[in-house]
Amino acid sequence: MLQNFFKTVLRTFLRSGGFSVINIVGLAIGMAGAIIILLWIQNEMSYDQFHQNKSRIYEAWNRVSFNGQVLTWDATPKVLAGTLERDLPEVEQATRVNWPNRWVFTKDAKEFFAQGTQVDSNFLQVFSFPLTEGNPQTALKEINSIVLTEKLAVRLFGKEEAVGKTLRIINQGNFTVTGILRDLPNNTIFDFEYLMPWRKEGNDDDAWGSNNTHTYVLLKPDASIASAQSKIKVVKQHYDEDAKKIGWQMFLYPISRWRLYSRFQDGYETGGGRITMVKLFGTIAAFILLIACINFMNLSTAKSEKRAKEVGIRKVVGAQKASLIAQFIGESILFAFVAGVIALIIVQVSLPSFNRLTEKNILIPYDTLDFWLCAGGFVAFTGFLAGSYPAFFLSSFQPVKVLKGTFKKANALVTPRKVLVVFQFTIAIILIVCTVLVKDQIDFAKDRQPGYSKNNLIYSYLSDEISKYYLSVKHDLLSSGTASSVARTSAPLTQDWNGSWGQTWEGKDPNDKTDFSIYAEDGGLGKTAGLTFVTGRDIDMEKYPADSLGIILNESALKVMKFKNPIGQIIGANGQHWHVIGVIGDFILSSPYEPIKPMLIFGPRMGLSVMHIKLNDKNPTSQNLKAVEAIFKRYSPEYLFVNNFVDKEYASKFADEERMGTLAALFAFMTVFISCLGLFGVANYVAEARIKEIGVRKVLGASVISISTLLSGDFMKLVFISIFIASPISWLVMYKWLESYTYRVNISWHVFAGSGILAILIALLTVSSQAVKAAVANPLNSLRSTRD
Repeated sequence: MLQNFFKTVLRTFLRSGGFSVINIVGLAIGMAGAIIILLWIQNEMSYDQFHQNKSRIYEAWNRVSFNGQVLTWDATPKVLAGTLERDLPEVEQATRVNWPNRWVFTKDAKEFFAQGTQVDSNFLQVFSFPLTEGNPQTALKEINSIVLTEKLAVRLFGKEEAVGKTLRIINQGNFTVTGILRDLPNNTIFDFEYLMPWRKEGNDDDAWGSNNTHTYVLLKPDASIASAQSKIKVVKQHYDEDAKKIGWQMFLYPISRWRLYSRFQDGYETGGGRITMVKLFGTIAAFILLIACINFMNLSTAKSEKRAKEVGIRKVVGAQKASLIAQFIGESILFAFVAGVIALIIVQVSLPSFNRLTEKNILIPYDTLDFWLCAGGFVAFTGFLAGSYPAFFLSSFQPVKVLKGTFKKANALVTPRKVLVVFQFTIAIILIVCTVLVKDQIDFAKDRQPGYSKNNLIYSYLSDEISKYYLSVKHDLLSSGTASSVARTSAPLTQDWNGSWGQTWEGKDPNDKTDFSIYAEDGGLGKTAGLTFVTGRDIDMEKYPADSLGIILNESALKVMKFKNPIGQIIGANGQHWHVIGVIGDFILSSPYEPIKPMLIFGPRMGLSVMHIKLNDKNPTSQNLKAVEAIFKRYSPEYLFVNNFVDKEYASKFADEERMGTLAALFAFMTVFISCLGLFGVANYVAEARIKEIGVRKVLGASVISISTLLSGDFMKLVFISIFIASPISWLVMYKWLESYTYRVNISWHVFAGSGILAILIALLTVSSQAVKAAVANPLNSLRSTRD
């Protein structure tokens, strides 16, 4: 029985070798596309799900109403962790994680940056980042201890034993290695190469008004999350009068939601965020697989005539419909198995490029039983789905009609095959429209003027040593002709690090709680960044020493404060009175897709840790960079100079959208390609089914063009129907996607027209070869070919 089955399959394959190869390749490509997407989805869904206490880990968030808008964010006071452990009986442990820092490590006269963070000593007890060496209970107890990842330990000590060794971090001191962490998996929101114990920095460790760290909470096993939520809701109000006045609330956000559900509205999660992209690509994976299966169905049924007699004879000799269905589905599953092997090869070859595109490190888990069970189920499901329609279609042939040759109905107005073609091209057109609109949205945001000059502008973080000699470094940069302008600031020009509310000014509405972006400089930022001053001037400490308490507004801040004559106005902030010396045009500090926030640029009384350098455009960039590094080294030999180009960093703001656009284009191409294979099969089937009609028409004088048009016209009708169905669906999908952007492109009818024309041209090129081939065939051969 089994031997006969394989003989039949082999005979079928050899009889229609070309079509069988196309069938398997089309199915393999569809399976490969679905597998890659499913691997990506699995990676996204598994973020931070490896922690042993994942069901009990939460992060503390804020929920506050500002000017009628409820905002949520996860930066909290440093004092919160200890307070929660003391005041909330539901809390087993609370731990803080500081913002990432990049410090310079030195070893054997070598210097390099590594990124890490400061954490409380119980961090490794709350989170399950396993140590290969050291004790998680004590590894971060001592103030000068440090825990390294395996990769960083190898960089520092090679194959030597690292635990117990001492290393030096420039401007931070010496540290003793007390533990080695396994390198972080690629499915965690944390990103560090080392962990250090929490150190007191500044005077805000006990300040409830300073939100500048992350606080994570591990609840007790039997704790009620509802009880914990009700208590943490008002915990800040108990210790901060200002928070009590405005009804400041806090809440606990579970670890399972961090990665995927990041969108809030009116203070509560909307269910949106990255999960929307996961669902979208999950849908695309399903459609790609379905389209590949439809392609298999169409190509299988297109050659149904060649197997019709086989079915008729089998039925005549007593074969039951169920056995025929089992035969054909078995063939499909076998074909799917072959396609699955090819698909895995395609995925293995494609993964490095896919990982570079998505900035991930996804691997196929060949060494796990779950993978092979899922792979087997995937192949079986695909084979069953792809073979179901052909199996029922072929097994339903009536022996009498088959043997008489009267079973075909190629000219029916509506057939399952035509419906499937419409479905395929509908999905293809939707993906084409989405790809075009994603690109339009990116181009629209890129065309938005940033409000400053990015060219030849770099920045570098200042060490304590360089900060001491800042004025000398600045002088040397300018006098050497390496730079045309230099400015020291509180943050890079492309990043919004700080926000604040509660400032006072004359005429302020008592209910106004505007949240301002906070920036600082010590002079020269306007010239260095090419900012436009609407009125007033830049900070200039040499001419005007009082500018240490000067402040510059952007236009959005001026609209909020409603000053008719802003110069000289007094603004109260941070316990000081600041006088307005200038107003600049709005410039994009954070997202180019969002409105520009009101912004306050303070004088040098605020902390300054970044140097912006406008390089001399008359010199080669490489020459300028070498000169900058030499000047820095002159004053701090240990300083490791790293330049950050502002234009490149600004361009990185479009990375997520560009990545999505590239993936959409890739999957659109894949869908179109598979759809064309199916259309090719249907065109071949129709041409064969109407071969006698074509022969008669030619005998009666029909031209090649008229016959080609006749055959192609039927398919163009299907494509037009697909365009009609796809246009409103794609409009709705992209309208919902664009809603997440405040600054967004308008959806134009040109997109749908262009996508429709492209689909028509692709379909026409696909079917024209078969149409022309049938039209130029010798009518005598055509008429003979219909004999049984």
